[in-house]
Amino acid sequence: MLKILIPTIMLIPSAILVQHKFLFTIMTTYSMLMTLFSLQWLHMPMMLNNMFSNQYLFIDQISAPLIILSYWLLPMMIIASQNHLKSEPKTRKQGFLMNIAILQALLVMTLSANSMTSFYILFEATLIPTLIIITRWGAQPKRLTAGTYFMYYTLMGSLPLLIAILFMNNQENSSNFLMLTLLKPNTNNQFTNNILWMAFMMALLVKMPLYGVHLWLPKAHVEAPIAGSMVLAAVLLKLGGYGIIRMTTMNISTILVYPTIAMATWGIIMTGLTCLRKTDLKALIAYSSVGHMGLVASATLIQTPWSTSGAIILMVAHGLTSSMLFCLANMLYERTNTRMLIAMRGMRKAMPQMTHYWLIASLTNLALPPTINLIGEIQIMTTLFNWSPLTITMTAMGATITAIYSLQMFMTTQQGYLTKDSKEIYPPQTRELLILALHTLPILLLTLNLELIC
Repeated sequence: MLKILIPTIMLIPSAILVQHKFLFTIMTTYSMLMTLFSLQWLHMPMMLNNMFSNQYLFIDQISAPLIILSYWLLPMMIIASQNHLKSEPKTRKQGFLMNIAILQALLVMTLSANSMTSFYILFEATLIPTLIIITRWGAQPKRLTAGTYFMYYTLMGSLPLLIAILFMNNQENSSNFLMLTLLKPNTNNQFTNNILWMAFMMALLVKMPLYGVHLWLPKAHVEAPIAGSMVLAAVLLKLGGYGIIRMTTMNISTILVYPTIAMATWGIIMTGLTCLRKTDLKALIAYSSVGHMGLVASATLIQTPWSTSGAIILMVAHGLTSSMLFCLANMLYERTNTRMLIAMRGMRKAMPQMTHYWLIASLTNLALPPTINLIGEIQIMTTLFNWSPLTITMTAMGATITAIYSLQMFMTTQQGYLTKDSKEIYPPQTRELLILALHTLPILLLTLNLELIC
């Protein structure tokens, strides 16, 4: 574990000490090497607890796929930000890369934390570099409002979690995840159980986010730079699902699971209908993420092995797909200086190479067979149907609406006639094609061998 974590932490001073002309080259190469080293966790998954654990950190079959996903996206975030940062002075480039390196180190430690206390501290610490990236390097003046929403929603949701962790630590004399799973703390008072469960879930469901507490997400996504959107969509949203999987093993019995799952499944339909009428491309992709996270939230709350496996598969699949969609949206934004769908029509004529990647991203987003998105969704839908047959109505409607808006997004951006302002669009650069290829590759490989992550 430490042989990956220490080089990750050493990325932070590297961003300052490396010469300016070699800054992006060395940081990208270094992060790609760490990505290759992290792939060792795909081997022998049943041995993860013995091979990669110590007193404070551990990696198992739940956290390994998400940590590898965060490492896989690190070099892509650096490559994707080059055009955005080319006019910035040296100190700001260093500051940006240092923020990304700090965020990566905190994410890896959060996903491998051994106790609830350290998980909470690291979970909250990821807010600081993310907030700096959104508010400092965002493109629009509204980025400060987006940062305020992001902080208030997450901090207000997290305060009850801190109190619940302190209460549990005081009651059981331990906040270790594995110890609490074995002890299965359960007070006799049902009211106390309900309050504890609400406190645990509040922060995690806001982070996912659950429909109803999701308003910070579209604002943060729309105003964030490309690296911020990628890490938000791919990894930071998954901290909520990961935390729920860890917390629900304590078996705190409550009836509050039912309204929460109902809200999550209802959110799949509502966010899908919102996507159908969105004119802002980044906001459309952000609302799409809320719908997919509704499926993950309902799966993690049911607490069966089948649903947990489906949730992890869908989290990894959605991380790669939504990150790819944000990259494609950013490439169009850099050429047209607008996020409006109506102004991006006819891109098939200007950039025919990009159309293939748009098609792949749109089809994986709507869960085309036999992609990993479909396998994750089918596992979750099967579990939900076994839990309550009524849920098939909402999940089937959600899947249909997802297919409609994904194809609508593809057709709007690629077909039709170019606008007068779009005649001078330059073709995709090698750097951009590399980013898209690195997103497509794991989607195809995991589709062929899904046993690696489930």
